Amino acid sequence: MEACHSPQQSNVTSYGATTVAIVTLEAFAGMWINAFIVCVLCLAWVKKKTLNSNEKILLLLGCSRFCCLCFSWIYYFLSKIYPYYLLIHPILQLTQGAYSFFFSSNLWVSACLCGFYCIKIANFRNSFFICLKVKIDRIVPWLLLGSVIFSLIIGILVYITIDEAICKNLNFTCQGRIFKSSIRIDEHFYPINFLTGFLHTASFMAVIFAAVFLLFSLWTHKRKMQKNSMKDLSMDAHIRAMKSILSFLVMYSINFMSFILTLIYSTSHENNIQFLVYLFQHAYPGVHSLILIFSNPKLEKALLNILSGVMCKVCMK
Repeated sequence: MEACHSPQQSNVTSYGATTVAIVTLEAFAGMWINAFIVCVLCLAWVKKKTLNSNEKILLLLGCSRFCCLCFSWIYYFLSKIYPYYLLIHPILQLTQGAYSFFFSSNLWVSACLCGFYCIKIANFRNSFFICLKVKIDRIVPWLLLGSVIFSLIIGILVYITIDEAICKNLNFTCQGRIFKSSIRIDEHFYPINFLTGFLHTASFMAVIFAAVFLLFSLWTHKRKMQKNSMKDLSMDAHIRAMKSILSFLVMYSINFMSFILTLIYSTSHENNIQFLVYLFQHAYPGVHSLILIFSNPKLEKALLNILSGVMCKVCMK
C-alpha cells in the first residue's frame, strides 16, 4: 500500500530542503574564506618562524570561525534533514557544546581584535594607555589564552546542561542510546541563556568602546594636523582601523539583534524568523572575514593572486 503525502507535507519538505541548501552555501563559503585566512597565516608562520600580534589574533579568529560554521551547519543539517540522529546520545550534547565553545571564542577574539586596533592606533596622553600601547604585544597571547579558556568553560557548561536536562526529563530506550522526549526542557537553559547574553553584551560593549575611543582619537589627531597644516601617515592608519572597527560594530549590532530574536522565538514556531536568524548567523563569519581580508594587505594580495590565477586558467580553457 503506497503512503499518501499531503500537499502541505510536500511544501514543508521542499521548504526545509531550500533552507538547508541556502544555509549550506553560506556555511561552506564562510568556511572557505576562513580556511584561506588560516592557510595564508600558517604559511607566513612557517616562512618567518613568527607572527605579529595582529596575525595571531586573525589566525585564532579564522580557526574559531571555521569550526563554528562547521558545527553550526552540522546541527542545522541534522535538525532539518535527519532530526532523529540528534536523538542518539551524545550527538546533541557534542554538537551544541562544540558550537558554543567556538562561537564564544569567535566573539571574544573579535573583541580582542577591536581592542588591539584601538590600543595600537589611537593616540592618548594617558599614562595607563601609553603603558598598554607599549605592552600590548606581550598581553595579546594571554588575552587569546584567556578567551579560549573562558570559551571552553562555556562549552563544557552547555554540554553538561543539555546532558543533565536529557537525563532528568527524557525517557530512554534502546539501553540509553536513543531517547524520546516526554516534556519540555526549556527551563533548564535559562542559566545558559543568561551566560550567553552576558557574553554577547560584554563583547558588544568592547567593540563600542573601541570604536568610540578610536573615533575620538581620530578627531583630536585631525584637529592637530589642521592647526599645524601637516599631513601624517598615522591619519591613514586611523582611517583604516576606523573602517575595520565600524564594520565590526555594524556586524556585531546585527548579530546582537539576531541573538535577541533567537531568545524571543526559541520556543515558538516562527519558522521564517528562525530562518532569517540562521541566515545571518551563517553569513556573519564569512562576510566579516572577507572584510578583514580586504583590510589586510598581505591577505588581500594573496586572495587577488589566487583569483587572478583561477581566472587565467578559466580563460585558457
